[in-house]
Amino acid sequence: MSRPARGPYDVWAPFPERVRLAIGDAVVPMTRGDDGWWTPDGPLPGGADLDYGYLLDDDEHPVPDPRSRRQPRGVHGRSRRFDPSAHAWQDGAWTGRQLAGAVVYELHLGTFTPEGTLDAAATRLGHLRSIGVDFVELMPVNAFNGTHNWGYDGVLWFAVHEEYGGPAAYQRFVDACHAAGLGVIQDVVHNHLGPSGNYLPRFGPYLKQGRNTWGDLVNLDDEGSAEVRRYVLDNALMFLRDLHVDGLRLDAVHALSDESATHLLEELAVEVAAASAHVGRPLTLIAESDLNDPRLVTPREAGGYGLDAQWSDDFHHAVHVALTRETDGYYADFEPLCALAKVCERGFFHDGTFSSFRGRDHGVPIDTAAMPTWRLVVCSQNHDQIGNRARGDRLTEVLDDDQLGCAALLTLAGPFTPMLFQGEEFAASTPFQFFTSHPEEDLGRATAEGRIAEFERMGWDPAEVPDPQDPATFARSKLDWSEAGSGRGARLLATYRRLAELRRERPELTDPSFASVACTADEDRGVFTMARGDLLVVVNVGDGAVDLPVTHEELLFATGPSVALTEDTLRLGPHAGALLA
Repeated sequence: MSRPARGPYDVWAPFPERVRLAIGDAVVPMTRGDDGWWTPDGPLPGGADLDYGYLLDDDEHPVPDPRSRRQPRGVHGRSRRFDPSAHAWQDGAWTGRQLAGAVVYELHLGTFTPEGTLDAAATRLGHLRSIGVDFVELMPVNAFNGTHNWGYDGVLWFAVHEEYGGPAAYQRFVDACHAAGLGVIQDVVHNHLGPSGNYLPRFGPYLKQGRNTWGDLVNLDDEGSAEVRRYVLDNALMFLRDLHVDGLRLDAVHALSDESATHLLEELAVEVAAASAHVGRPLTLIAESDLNDPRLVTPREAGGYGLDAQWSDDFHHAVHVALTRETDGYYADFEPLCALAKVCERGFFHDGTFSSFRGRDHGVPIDTAAMPTWRLVVCSQNHDQIGNRARGDRLTEVLDDDQLGCAALLTLAGPFTPMLFQGEEFAASTPFQFFTSHPEEDLGRATAEGRIAEFERMGWDPAEVPDPQDPATFARSKLDWSEAGSGRGARLLATYRRLAELRRERPELTDPSFASVACTADEDRGVFTMARGDLLVVVNVGDGAVDLPVTHEELLFATGPSVALTEDTLRLGPHAGALLA
């Protein structure tokens, strides 16, 4: 069933009794339809750059368009129209990329470069290609209040944050990525709205009773939810159609409260599949989920939601514990080295097993005979696992060069879709801390105090927790690109480039079959092995050197000089790793 055509200033607002369009210096009355949509009733002033907003009931302060494409004066200011067709796209030859066999690189635009803009990020695409990246994954770019933020406090989902360059710069960035052979995945947040600048509840039933970890629940299944669902779906399609994005990372889908007959995620999968068929290139949906439930990525014809992939935190936890020996909180269950073996062979560690952190059984087994391994996106570091530590410290602070090489080896030579986090490839020493820039003094203070209290409950020293509102917290989190050119950074960068070469050269490293993976874990000596077909990954997490009998004849990769292969023995120094053929 086709949807009715809407004018550029039409707005869905079933709650107010009166809506007027404030545009330029004019105020234009609007007429309400039976479906709750309002349409301007009268002549409109000319000019594409006229800022506009809506006067709801008797309020004389205009509020932004819920579907605003630009907010040049911030989320409390008026909206501005944006014509996506004005961009002269240069990517006509781009045929897209499939996720299978690919490497993803997660970055935050504000801290990836000193300038913190889309145009500046585009100058670094050659670097990403040199380490084998296939997809750039941008942390959320939707409009939020303030100048800098992780992006998960967005309130206007259709607008690109102006500090990054706005939607025109976004189109230039995507064009540049496609010219460089890189796909773009956009992180989108549909499970909550930020604490400042959210005017949607004044228009209609965008929210419903109940809360998740971050805020009020989005109304996906209560009265009026059909238009709210359409709002979410249209936002996703906007990125894919108007901005030529190649995929979406769906934030915390476990926080989407939806009891509808067809879950929003399945409906999204259907519409994105149709869009993919129309544009003739892959369009990918990746879920962040805390459920460990393969139903998300099971095809619809087999009873699943039909998403393409999902994050697997279990891999991160197993690698982190094996290398750092940190076993606090949710890391406790991953203490034995065999946890890493189980994750690599079966996808999830918690697949119906007891989770001590949750105090209950957690997860669902994966059908490893049917599901390809690439449907799980894994990492040794990401924005959450770094930034949600009290100090935002990276593995760089606690691991030596060999251990960092092992983290790269396990991630890039493992069976899943690898994702890197900005700067890990050159051992970035800069942290990635939690930062905000709420202009409201009370909100900023509450955010800082809540952050400190949260970590104090977890046993951290409150004095170690940086103030998220302090501009220095944001500044500290910016990458220092000079680190990539010498010393430790240059050595690790060579490691990532070598592993990228091997992923291109050796089909075993992109084989999507769980059956081709076989692991061992020697708990006493701290030795982990993972067979990838005829190749063998070997990692020594112990503090002493080990000699291992092997039948492989070629040393394809070593984390450092303490690795040696003789006729029938592999010697690994402390914390060292190797890939054999």
